[in-house]
This record gives sequence, structure tokens and C-alpha cells, in this order.
Amino acid sequence: MVSPKILVVEDEKLLAVDIRNSLNRLGYTVSEITNSGEEAIKKVAEIHPNLVLIDICLSGEFNGVKVAEIIQNNFHIPVLYLTDYSEYKNLHQYYHLREPFSYVLKPFIEKDLHIAVEMALYKHHIKSTSEQEKYSLLAILNHMGSAVVVTDTYGRVQLMNSVAEIITGLRKEEVSGKYIQEVLNIVDKDSGETIANLIFQVMETGTTLPLPDKFTLITKNGGEIPIADNISPVRDEYGNITGTVLVFQDVTERRQIEAQLTRNAFYDGLTALPNRILFLDRLRQALERCKRRLNFHFAVLFLDLDGFKGINDRFGHGMGDDFLVAIARRLESCIRSGDTVARFGGDEFAILLEDIKDVSDATNVAKRIRESLSLPLQLNGYKILTTASIGIALSGNGYEEAGALLRDADSAMYRAKEIGKDGYIIFDPELMES
Repeated sequence: MVSPKILVVEDEKLLAVDIRNSLNRLGYTVSEITNSGEEAIKKVAEIHPNLVLIDICLSGEFNGVKVAEIIQNNFHIPVLYLTDYSEYKNLHQYYHLREPFSYVLKPFIEKDLHIAVEMALYKHHIKSTSEQEKYSLLAILNHMGSAVVVTDTYGRVQLMNSVAEIITGLRKEEVSGKYIQEVLNIVDKDSGETIANLIFQVMETGTTLPLPDKFTLITKNGGEIPIADNISPVRDEYGNITGTVLVFQDVTERRQIEAQLTRNAFYDGLTALPNRILFLDRLRQALERCKRRLNFHFAVLFLDLDGFKGINDRFGHGMGDDFLVAIARRLESCIRSGDTVARFGGDEFAILLEDIKDVSDATNVAKRIRESLSLPLQLNGYKILTTASIGIALSGNGYEEAGALLRDADSAMYRAKEIGKDGYIIFDPELMES
């Protein structure tokens, strides 16, 4: 059997190579890789692939007509879009992403890619063949990696594939003819949205709806599985809606990848504290609240450990890392749950104290930090002592930018270090100039 030929249209070289390798492992043939919509049209005319996988950013207009429309209408070749999560959040803005299995989310796992390609090829196939061949759908569904549940116009289950049986822990015989809300416990715990509500919305509007981000399936044995995909209307040959098809899959792995990407972007890998990026974002939010609420005050503490280089030199970087982790935990113990302590790198930390009454709240935290650090740390059989120099900047000085407030707290910290370390200084422009 000849493997389907696929044209990949992607301008990120590394991603394009990853896609090609994945497709090859899945048994497809990547005929070409190109990085523009115009070039894609030329390649389609030359090699006539079975499917075009195109990054949505490259699917703009060519001579006033969208690239995908040219490929689909002129060459009768299916198009599958590659899109990132921010575009997925706004699918309703893209008419070409409303149909199920018309896109693949980045970062993808091979199972998602395989399902989307197979369904895109199959949808194209059934549009091109006789009506009788549509009855082979059930056989296809049972070999998909996604769960599929079909309902009638009353929301009663008519069909469920084997993947749905595995994920839910239910058998087709148990659910057939029953209302979907009675047999499938699928709900968004935050909003209270249920699967039955969405099914009737789909039939009322006649459009495909993506499942909400936090939709969770409660399995027969009580387990909770995050799921994603969509619900689409099912139509007869006259265009009348005869029910819906719910397609979903276990996205635990995808959510773990997304969570890891978030942690990498906003949290320090060593101490698990917020990093500079997340701290500055929270600081900007505090500035905005300060502008809206006259009685809202906050403070920034910038902290640098005294003598950390000596600890690293004496005990080694491994012990130095353990030391920084222990310091991070002590700093967390000195603040309230709504405040933020972040690591900026090396031995520099920053603290955001929100909704304080006056400067005494900030100085009291600085004193607690000094007291906490005065207790020796027990690490690998050694007692290690350290102190810290702390600079404090207060919100009441007319700041407009987060960077300026952080800069002044940093300046105050260096002044504290210059005059003897193990202390704190409140930023004062006149003092800094003296």
C-alpha cells in the first residue's frame, strides 16, 4: 500500500524537520517542505500531494484568494492547519478552523498529529466517494486515537467507539439509548457548563463548538481526566441536523507539557520561585491597582546575600544551590500568602508586598528576614551563616513604570551593602545622591 504524500508548509526550520520526522515515523511520505504560501501552490501543482499541512501564519492571500481555498478548490486536496495555543483560544475568528480535525495544536504529540491527518484524509475521501462508503465510518472510528460519541437530536447516545469505552470505563451496551448527561459525567467545574448544554447549543446554532479549556471527564471509577476537542452537528443528505458527534481525547500529557512550558517561562528552575518576568508582571499589576485605588500601597524589597561567593568557593556549587533553595524557603516564610518573593538569578531576590498600610509594614518584613537569616542553616553536616543587604522602594513616590521602582530598590540595596551590610535602606533620592 502506497503511503499518503504530504506537503509541509512551515517557516520554522526546526519545527518543519520535527514534523517531517514525525510523519515519517507514522508511515507517511513528506514529498516537500516549503516556507511560503505562494511556493506551496506551485509545489501542489507539481507533485499533487494527498494532503497539505500548513502553518496558519502562512495561509494568507495570494492574488486576493486564500492559499487554502486555492489548494482545496483548484486542486481538490485537503488542507490541515498547524496553529499555536493563542490562535486555538480564538478559533471562532477563523472560519477555516471551525470544522473538526481541521487543525493541529502546537506543541503537538504524534498521536494528535496522526489522528488529525487520518481524519482529514478520511473526510476528503468520503466527500469524493459514494454515499454508501460513509457507512465505513464506524470501522474508522474504532481505529482512531480519539473517543467518539454520537447522539440523536434529544441528546441520547446512538454510537460510541472503542476508544470512548476505554477512556470512560463504560460499554456501548450500557449507554446506548440513554441521555448523554446520565451516562457521561463531563463538566467544567469552574463554570458549571455541562456536555448536555453544549450538545443542544450545537444543534441550535448548527456550528461546531470546541470543548471548554477546563472540561473534565469523571470516569466510571471516579477518576478525573482533562479532555479536549469539539462537538459538531450531524446532518442528513438534505442538510437537516439529525444529532451531534462528540470527539474528545485525554489531554493529560498535553496539559503537562503546557504546564511545564509555563513553569519554564515564569519560574526559577532551582528554587521554584517566580522569576524576573513573572515578578515584573505582578509589579505592573500592582502599579495599575495603585493608580485606580488611592488607598492601595505596596513596596518592593530588593535583597542580595552578603558573602554568597565565599560560600560557593568554599563548599562548591552543589552546596551553593542547596543553600539558595533553603534561603528561598526562609524568605517565603517571612511574607504573607498574597505577596511575592522571586529569584532574579545568582543570590539576588525581590519581594513584592501588596496592600500595605505604611512603610512600617515593609520594614517589619525586612526585620523578619534579618532574624530568619540570623539562624544558621544546617546543610550536609555544616552550619552556614549568612546575612542580606535589603533595599526598599515604596509605591507612594509617583512611579509610572515597574522598572523604575525596581531600579530604586536595587540602588537602596547597594547603599545598604556599602554602609556595612546586614541591614536595610529605604530609597530616598536625596540620600542616594549624597
